[in-house]
Amino acid sequence: MRERVDTSLIRDLEKFGIGDWNECFHCGNCTAICPLSEQGFIFPRYEIRNLQLGLKDSLAGNVEPWLCYYCGECSETCPRDANPGELMMTLRRYLTSVYDWTGISRKIYTSKIWEFGFIFFLAAIVLGLFLVFSTIPAEAERLTAEGGVALNKFAPTEWIHFGDVIMALLLAFLLISNIFNMYLKIIVKDKSFKIPIKLYFKEFWSLIWNFASQWRFNKCETKFYWLVHWLVMSGYVLLFTMIVFFLWWFQTEIIHEWWHPQRILGYYATIGLTVGVIYFIISRTKKAVEHSKYSHFTDWTFLVLLLLTTITGILVHIFRISGLPMATYYMYVFHLMVAFPMLMLEVPFSKWAHLAYRPCAIYFANLKKSALKLQGEL
Repeated sequence: MRERVDTSLIRDLEKFGIGDWNECFHCGNCTAICPLSEQGFIFPRYEIRNLQLGLKDSLAGNVEPWLCYYCGECSETCPRDANPGELMMTLRRYLTSVYDWTGISRKIYTSKIWEFGFIFFLAAIVLGLFLVFSTIPAEAERLTAEGGVALNKFAPTEWIHFGDVIMALLLAFLLISNIFNMYLKIIVKDKSFKIPIKLYFKEFWSLIWNFASQWRFNKCETKFYWLVHWLVMSGYVLLFTMIVFFLWWFQTEIIHEWWHPQRILGYYATIGLTVGVIYFIISRTKKAVEHSKYSHFTDWTFLVLLLLTTITGILVHIFRISGLPMATYYMYVFHLMVAFPMLMLEVPFSKWAHLAYRPCAIYFANLKKSALKLQGEL
């Protein structure tokens, strides 16, 4: 099959942070040492070849960048310092923008002005809604019988939950439509194989398993890196689930004992996010390991937003159980001013989208492998 060479591809990828990839002379060390590369899905060498030939369509339908977890071994052993590991990270940014039909992801990844503009705009919406609709309760109504802050009288649970549902539906629509676009580019446009319907059901378990465990990451030698990554992922998913779907149970006026499931789950999510964020900030600051030597500005924005969301959430909890009404109210508003932009931008358009694209990519890769085996081509 012939493909048109797009000479603008390299210039375009430079906007996403691509480094000195063109130093590569195809020795194959990176592919040979990668513990995740396998028959039918060889990387990073194949992706570099796509870049050198300007095969934009081929790259858009490429699943391999999502199969890489950037352990850094390929970059450490590269004799030309072409940094293939960071190249794969850049391609993940680029492909996120390719899947996104709104164009927002591209603006976020290629312009600090657009990214910060989106953040402040969404934060201003939250602040505006509180200024218009919230009312600080009378002094006698600010505390509960147990001495905690009556947060729901300032921010009624039913209104916050309604906003959560609207946000969740919008995020689901954006993310699922982008995943569908990913499916079209990786599976539908590739005419080299045909997937029987039964395979979609047979391989679906791999999507669920890899999302929940991030187990493919565990194949890399840096096991601790996988553990920290999993803590952040599980903490985020748990907290997101409780806030969006179980807010009536999570944001209550009742101050439960520390061993109550509501607080235990909240503490686990908080600890997972805190440990992970601190680890990644220190790692990216020290630049002692390969996968932390090169940071895109969106990497830091993500970490700062996540850290602020975690810290403000902790402070809201402390102020609430300590019976500090005004501190609780103001901190709660600031918490949502940070959390709302973080979710609206990172989930469908940036870093958190990787949690969906990676397991989907493994699912699509397994579909392709199974289909080719049935055809006797693998």
